[in-house]
Amino acid sequence: MAKETPWDIALTDLALAGLRPEEATAFYSDLRRVLGPQRRPPTDAAEVWRSVVDSGLLKPSHPHPLHQLVYYSVFARWDFAARGPPPYWFPDPVLAKRTNLGKLMEAHGPSLLGSSYRDPITSFNLFQKFTVEHPEIYWSIAIKEISVLFREGPKCILDTSDKSREGGIWFPGSVLNIAECCLLPMNCPKKTNESIAIVWRDEGSDDSPINAMSLKELRDQVMMVANAIDKQFSKGDPIAIDMPMTTTAVIIYLGIVLAGCIVVSVADSFAAKEIAVRLSISKAKGIFTQDFLVRGGRKFPLYSRVIEGSNCKAIVVPVRGNEIGVQLRSHDLSWKDFLSCAASQPRPCSYIPVYESAENVINILFSSGTTGDPKAIPWTQLSAIRSAADSWAHTDIQSGDICCWPTNLGWVMGPILLFTCFLNGATLALYQGSPLGRGFGKFVQDAGVTFLGTIPSLVKAWKSSKCMEGLDWGKIRTLASTGEASDVDDDLWLSSRASYKPIIECCGGTELASSYLLGTLLQPQAFGAFSGKSMSTGFVIFDDQGIAYPDDQPCVGEVGLFPIYMGASSRLLNADHKKVYFDGMPTYRGMKLRRHGDIIQRTVGGYYIVQGRADDTMNLGGIKTSAVEIERVCNRADEAVLETAAISIRKGTRGPEQLVVMVVLKEGSSNCDPYHLRAKFQKAIQKNLNPLFKVSSVRIVPEFPRTASNKLLRRVLRDQLTKELATQSKL
Repeated sequence: MAKETPWDIALTDLALAGLRPEEATAFYSDLRRVLGPQRRPPTDAAEVWRSVVDSGLLKPSHPHPLHQLVYYSVFARWDFAARGPPPYWFPDPVLAKRTNLGKLMEAHGPSLLGSSYRDPITSFNLFQKFTVEHPEIYWSIAIKEISVLFREGPKCILDTSDKSREGGIWFPGSVLNIAECCLLPMNCPKKTNESIAIVWRDEGSDDSPINAMSLKELRDQVMMVANAIDKQFSKGDPIAIDMPMTTTAVIIYLGIVLAGCIVVSVADSFAAKEIAVRLSISKAKGIFTQDFLVRGGRKFPLYSRVIEGSNCKAIVVPVRGNEIGVQLRSHDLSWKDFLSCAASQPRPCSYIPVYESAENVINILFSSGTTGDPKAIPWTQLSAIRSAADSWAHTDIQSGDICCWPTNLGWVMGPILLFTCFLNGATLALYQGSPLGRGFGKFVQDAGVTFLGTIPSLVKAWKSSKCMEGLDWGKIRTLASTGEASDVDDDLWLSSRASYKPIIECCGGTELASSYLLGTLLQPQAFGAFSGKSMSTGFVIFDDQGIAYPDDQPCVGEVGLFPIYMGASSRLLNADHKKVYFDGMPTYRGMKLRRHGDIIQRTVGGYYIVQGRADDTMNLGGIKTSAVEIERVCNRADEAVLETAAISIRKGTRGPEQLVVMVVLKEGSSNCDPYHLRAKFQKAIQKNLNPLFKVSSVRIVPEFPRTASNKLLRRVLRDQLTKELATQSKL
């Protein structure tokens, strides 16, 4: 419905976009006033859009078709190939100097960059490059900006003398407890005992007041849990958490770390077999879980799934109230009985933290690889520091911010969000229920959320259901998105709900404890694109021969990260770290590049767009999984199946990945129906892998393309299907 130019928008177009006659007349008049006379040569489209947004003409209450009409008409003649993606948000020179990163650059830019320094916006790329070349200088400054208190200070910032440590040794000799850092009052960032640490609301209580917990109340409860852990476990024990990201789960997480134990992260959506695999790999000594999950008013068993494949001690939290609703095994404990272990002590809410090296493991997270086995990735205290510092710099999290991001402690965003809030003096906002409905959006409104993180599939669901209409998200100053590729129109909808606040796109990995691609509030932002690299992160894009493209050249290729990366993993529990991340990678300027596996595009204008994976890992609904895992399940789903190939595709150039299962049937099974197989595959995947994975379609083919060594060529299948869909869309 876009016009060739915004000047071509007529009253009839506004009516079709959902405005009533009197609204259309007023909007038309205001639009013409903002646009001014049409000039020759025409005014730059980016400046036209900037004028429209600055005028406040488009409001969150307007129907989405109106936002689409104006945005797509403004950029109808934009040449993506020649100019890159069109920007929709622009940094303000005055406000840029008030951001965390802007203040840091104003304070240190002149001394570090000399006469080359101008201001935070103009000099950002130069400063980011400086942090790559001198990471020890950047991190010596950045770590003072977040709530990190060393019990023993580091001997230096970075030690690269041990050549077996590709990423270097960061803050050697330092000793701390990162959970204690989260819980203590600080002057910088500003947080007091009375500061609100957590706000929350339960699903179904949408008209109830927001619950709140102060920093002191949080600290007391965490210390009680740490005392109880001492009674049940030993220092260094891996202890799993498999429950939604509730206030109780956050308290448990911090309590485990404070007590010198290791959190084992398990997502509450996993099937029993997947839970058992993760508990086995991590050698977990115990697990915190809930009796049930509640979604949409319905109860689903969780404890029964947890104990199906593991005999380790379970501490069971009731989903509602104080009493659990399941019969426990003899060696398991209810949450109430667990806490009673500490309540009998003279000072149950007082605890001396266990202080460890900065490289001490605090969390074991899992990320699927291409082998079908989940990689067990140890997170150290440095990982927590990296995640919080990147949020400080890139999403501008400040003391007093209220941060909400629907996630789970079983996925990397859970710990990232936790440390982002508590190490930056911000408030963690938790909606204890499904984020898919209006209840979540009302919580964002009522809690006064200032920073909202999302995943694209969630945004797509909100836009499609129109469940957020009429809500006021006016307190939001920054949005963020991660987990999968964003769709331009979904981003347009999301940003428009917050009066076109910027969406900081993030792309990284569990093993990085952060994102290597990150936007900032110092750069123009474009929908569905990344505006640059994260602070101190260097990488190149290389071709099929391993040759790096020049940094200023638009290109498409595999990304290779510079090995010096603060907070990134240096080992895996169940795989060879060097083999997974370094073997077979090219060398660049004497550095062995670190593998991440993304194929990315660098556009004109310096934006980045993720094109997919170099291996066969796919991203479904923000969850990385491997083709091998899915194929293993589908191959057993029906007797007629000979073999399957799982591939992910996108409809269009961007947007979430969709799962397509290709099938070769056994002889004599030619009458098998793809729709029948799709239902079988869906049921098997939900039971054995993850109920969140959806099979988009099933294609039956006579055979699969293979290499000379008989390896399945999934990329060929993906390319064939993508071309087929592109041809169909043109018909």
